[in-house]
This record gives sequence, structure tokens and C-alpha cells, in this order.
Amino acid sequence: MAKKGADDRLAVRKMYKLYLGGQFIRSESGRSDAFGDANVARASRKDLRDAIVAARSGHQAWYGTTPALRAQILYRLTEMMEGRRAELAARLADEGLGRADARKEVGLAIDRVLWYAGWCDKYAAVLSARNPVAGPHFNFSTPEPMGIVGVVAPDRPSLLGLVTAAIPPLVSGNSVVAIASEVDPRTAIVFAECVATSDMPAGALNILTGKRGDLITHLARHMDVNAIAVYCTDSETGADVSRMASENLKRVHLESAVEDAWSETRFEDLDRVAAFVEIKTIWHPAAI
Repeated sequence: MAKKGADDRLAVRKMYKLYLGGQFIRSESGRSDAFGDANVARASRKDLRDAIVAARSGHQAWYGTTPALRAQILYRLTEMMEGRRAELAARLADEGLGRADARKEVGLAIDRVLWYAGWCDKYAAVLSARNPVAGPHFNFSTPEPMGIVGVVAPDRPSLLGLVTAAIPPLVSGNSVVAIASEVDPRTAIVFAECVATSDMPAGALNILTGKRGDLITHLARHMDVNAIAVYCTDSETGADVSRMASENLKRVHLESAVEDAWSETRFEDLDRVAAFVEIKTIWHPAAI
């Protein structure tokens, strides 16, 4: 609903939409939630299924790019975020952060995307190995992406937490379906607008907003999701997610969100890339 502006005219409320398959769409249910002076689409189960379909297509395109190109696209994402630094900080300030803290979080988020971008064409060399075997063969182990990774980002910090959760799986060529902060998802959609102009293939990263309780169960149970990472879990939720994910042997990563800790460099770690790859072993005859 529109509201009265300073000159007594009806001001049009901004509508923040879901980001699926490279497009911004309203929820198929037509539902939305009010945050400040804007409305934010509330994703439904149907929207989640559509996001997973888009992610399956996006995975083929994203993994089909060269590692060097993936790095360049993530670097391009940092350029888009840099160009909208003031807007991202303003949205964080709308969530209640002080201006200095909002600017700091945006800077940390940009730096973190840049840090992971640098690993796109290097992680495979670090995680690969030539294994010793008894016989006239070579044996190599190389990392491969898992496919679709479902991500449940923490409520706080809404931008840095989303970046930390969603970017590492992208490094190896996975596609991601991310559920953004439930407390205030407006910054997540501004981030999605940066993604949309970064040359990332449609469907590689999909961002849903809405009620976490409406979506997390179906994300954990969906048979075409290969891994799930939940960064806002308690022991009961973690146990439920693990049980439901076991139906198709999803890899599960659970982590309690500690708001003040996300700025630490321990969240810039190659292990967060390795958590979402599978190791493929290749045998090859050696020349005699």
C-alpha cells in the first residue's frame, strides 16, 4: 500500500522481488511482507521448486565456464557492489546498523567476494593429488562440484552473512539457491541486483526472501538438491535438517550464526570451498 509523502501525495512503495533464473519476479502466491517503506516478496514452496529448476540449468552454464572466467565474473560482481556501495550501506542502515558499521560491512562483503574470486582457478590445484599405487598405473584425485547447493543465510549480518554463505559453493561451479535474512531481506535483493549485472549465468545464484519456516523443510527434502548449508541453526533445527537431507544423501553443513564473528578472516577459508566438492579419482595406464 502506498503511504503519504512529505507533500501529502501518495508515495509508491518499492517492491523487492525474488531473484530466480536471472530474473526478478513476484511470488507466485502474491504474498509480500512490509519492511520500512517497502514490500518484500514472500517466497512460496512453488517459488522454491522453480528456483531449484533454474539452478539445475544454471549449474550447467556456470560449471561450463572456465575457472578463469568464473573468477572474472566474481570480480565483476565486486565491481557492481563497489558501484552501489552507498545504496548497500543505506539498506543496512535501514536495518538498524550505524552508518559507520554499515559502511564497514559493505567493505568486508566486497573484500570477501574478491578473496573467493581468486580461488576459482586455483582451488583444483590445491585439492588435487597424485596418489601412489602399486602397479603400472597413474592415480589422480580431482575435485568436482556437487551440483545444486541450498543455502540458508544468517539473519545478521544480512549482507556479509549472505556473501559468506553463498559465494564459496560458486567457486567450484556449483549453483546456489539461497534463502536470505528473514529479519530484513532488502539488502539481499540489492545484492541480487548486483549479481544480475555481473555476467553470472542465469540460475547460477538464486535468492529467495520470505519466511524461513515455509522453505527450509522443502529445501532439505528436495531430491534435486545435492547439498545444504544452514548458517542460522540451533541443535533441534540442525537435527531436523540432517534427518530430512539424509533421504537423498545430501551433504549437510551446519553452523550457528554468531553475529559479531562474521567479520573474522576465519570465514575466508579454502575449506568452505572444499565443503561443496566431491573428489573424483581417475586411473590411467602408465607407459611401460
